[in-house]
Amino acid sequence: MADPQSVDLTNCDREPIHILGAIQPVGFLIALTADWMVARVSENLADYLGRSPMDVLGQPLAAIFPAAAVHDLRNRTALLRGPDAVERLFDVRLSDEGSPFDLAIHLSSSSIIIEGERSSGEHGDVTGMVRSMIARLDQCADLVTFFKEGARQVRALAGYDRVMVYRFSPDGSGEVVAEACKPGIGRFLGLHYPASDIPQQARVLYTRNLLRVIADVNAVPVSIVPQLDAAGEPLDLSLSLLRSVSPIHIEYLKNMGVDASMSVSIVVDGKLWGLFACHHYAPRNPSFERRAIVELFSQMFSMRLESRERQQTVEFERRARDISDQLLGAVASDETLLRDPDWLAAILTHAIPADGVGVWLAGNYAFSGTTPPTDDFRRIVRALNATAAGKVYATDHIGSLIPDAEKFADTTAGLLAIPISRAPRDYVVLFRSELIRSVRWGGDPHKPIEYGPNGPRLTPRESFAEWKELVRGRSQPFTPSELRVAETLRATLIEVVLRLADEASAERQQASARQELLIAELNHRVRNILGLIRGLIRQSQPSDEAVKSFVKVVDGRIHALARAHNQITEDHWGPASLQALIDAESAAFIEDGNRLIGEGEPVLLNPQAYSTMALILHELVTNSTKYGSLSVPKGRVSLTWDRGERGDLRIYWRDVGGPKVRKPTRQGFGTTIIERSVPYDLGGEAVVRYEEAGFEADFCIPARHVSIPRDGFQSRIQFPRTAAGHREEPPVDLLAGQRVLLVEDSLIIALDAEDIATRLGAADVATAASVDAALDLIAASPPTVAILDINLGNGTSFPVADMLLERQIPFMFATGYGEQAQFPDQHRGRPVVQKPYTIENVARALAEMLR
Repeated sequence: MADPQSVDLTNCDREPIHILGAIQPVGFLIALTADWMVARVSENLADYLGRSPMDVLGQPLAAIFPAAAVHDLRNRTALLRGPDAVERLFDVRLSDEGSPFDLAIHLSSSSIIIEGERSSGEHGDVTGMVRSMIARLDQCADLVTFFKEGARQVRALAGYDRVMVYRFSPDGSGEVVAEACKPGIGRFLGLHYPASDIPQQARVLYTRNLLRVIADVNAVPVSIVPQLDAAGEPLDLSLSLLRSVSPIHIEYLKNMGVDASMSVSIVVDGKLWGLFACHHYAPRNPSFERRAIVELFSQMFSMRLESRERQQTVEFERRARDISDQLLGAVASDETLLRDPDWLAAILTHAIPADGVGVWLAGNYAFSGTTPPTDDFRRIVRALNATAAGKVYATDHIGSLIPDAEKFADTTAGLLAIPISRAPRDYVVLFRSELIRSVRWGGDPHKPIEYGPNGPRLTPRESFAEWKELVRGRSQPFTPSELRVAETLRATLIEVVLRLADEASAERQQASARQELLIAELNHRVRNILGLIRGLIRQSQPSDEAVKSFVKVVDGRIHALARAHNQITEDHWGPASLQALIDAESAAFIEDGNRLIGEGEPVLLNPQAYSTMALILHELVTNSTKYGSLSVPKGRVSLTWDRGERGDLRIYWRDVGGPKVRKPTRQGFGTTIIERSVPYDLGGEAVVRYEEAGFEADFCIPARHVSIPRDGFQSRIQFPRTAAGHREEPPVDLLAGQRVLLVEDSLIIALDAEDIATRLGAADVATAASVDAALDLIAASPPTVAILDINLGNGTSFPVADMLLERQIPFMFATGYGEQAQFPDQHRGRPVVQKPYTIENVARALAEMLR
């Protein structure tokens, strides 16, 4: 498909790399409609399956693949959870002859995408291999060794000539912080790359599709036919394992002399931290299984890295508090030290690295180290007075604060200002010098430059030269941890300034300064608490209570998450109604719905916040039912919310009319969930109070997790859609009083079906994975209705159907084979529900059968 306009580095951030309309030739692609009909295929299908695209387009998948393969694929589709899920199958036979294939399946809009590559046949102890790799990581004493060991492990597993750990900076540029490579090909360790080398849309895909392989930069892409669907839309290949490569990226790799590459995402705290970047100087395509192991290792690597970084942050802030105490103690014995910039610089820069310190106190100034000229320092202070009061201010580009900063930017480029008074404001300002990045690049620096079709900027040296001009006048950015330390130091410095204040000054000025101190100290304490909470690893374990009681508690929490999941999956994992969550929790535990009523404007929570609040509300309702206002007949709960000035959602829980409250002597896991989930998971705040009149809890959820419904309507409990524009609520009493037998050989799918039957009112659901187990259940306790999966691995469920027919027990079949399922004569015409199960298709088939 031809692009409507040329693409080069001036607009490559807008290049549609996820809809290039082609795949790499190392495998094939089939796109199916929702009813499993072939809608699109790659042009090379005949190379793998011996059938041309025209032969299969419009055909059901069962006419192309064996029945067993279709059944397995349907079952795997049922396991897809979340918008970016991909399931894999290994050694699948797609014909009676020929080699087996490794398959991947995912959803793209309304399409089901199947990709296949020939199986390598190599299988090993995957669990043992990953366990051994992680054990080696855990033995690393520091991050440098940790990164190096990670690169070494990936190279040993995937076999590339070079594997690098590539870390992104806050400005989007990156640095190679570790490397493992074969001898004689040079080193990239320490190289910096501009942000433009990895366009923004590519970074987004890295967070969705964690592993990306380019098997051969010289390979000819294979088109997908047809290119456009009936609506004129191309196929979205964001999650495709075989997606073809942007011509710009191909040209860039060729300029570096690379013939094959693999990128594996390192995601820390939900954000793209960096990549395992793998280069090979010949075509290379690791086996499907090897890539799956590398992806799993990368996820474990990311978790270990997140834990190490949090430990470092806690230690860093602990040292900062020690320095703060040292500062306060020293000035208490010698007030003149505050006017000694060299001493102050030595103290502060030990906590926050800087090249110079400037002090502005009551119109007087003092310098230590590398700082701007005096007149420019005055201009900086005046500009700082225009920033928000009472907050630490930091920038890596002073030119964004005052004009004409370029004249001193080569020595002083960034600053962190700590206000230590109100009006006129006094400051301690830490300065950082300009950061000049390394200009080394991979490849031969003496090789003549050969410009490609997209211009000279794609050559590494030209790309870097432009970026170097772009970053002039900038310093090393100040990290979030350093900003929190600055808040700690600010509280201390305010107290120091108060000690030096003239006692003869106006009482109002002293009161104002002390209020500033209290605000800063409170902010400091809260930030420290949140930092410590984020470093904790929380687990729920049984103590002295009976295991049965423990399981009941955990089961309640799981069901709370399940109820939340039902809501957020209603609109394809989108925001869901807070009111619906309250309704669901109230309906699950409180017979009189008027005892817990939510009051507030219609508001939606994103999936992360929704799941977190589901657990919190579950614990609040459970505790109130046991000990609080809901434990007595006339008690009730007031649950209200509103929006703060910045759009934050503030939620208030109040127990009213219950027994007197006493603070518990021990803190259980449920209390930990209530107090720490919002700060830890969402970056918000949580406060609980054990007031004698009733338990109170306040939560503040940041605005980024909150949205408002477009139509202002606050939805109640929802069920999945039946069709576009039509909503149906399956009756919750459809199976009331029924004993259900569920025959299904997949545990996970059986659990899903069991949950659906329970939601439809069934009080007794028995499951069996085999014919013998099902016959035993029927003999011991005959069901009143049954759902039978036709294929049970080594046989079918038809013997079970025969017994149910003999006993005149109504039943229906479930199948992943679609319309091609073959039934014995006595069972023709029975209701059939197609997999994957949904509450709608099960309810519809049951209603028809029971009617």
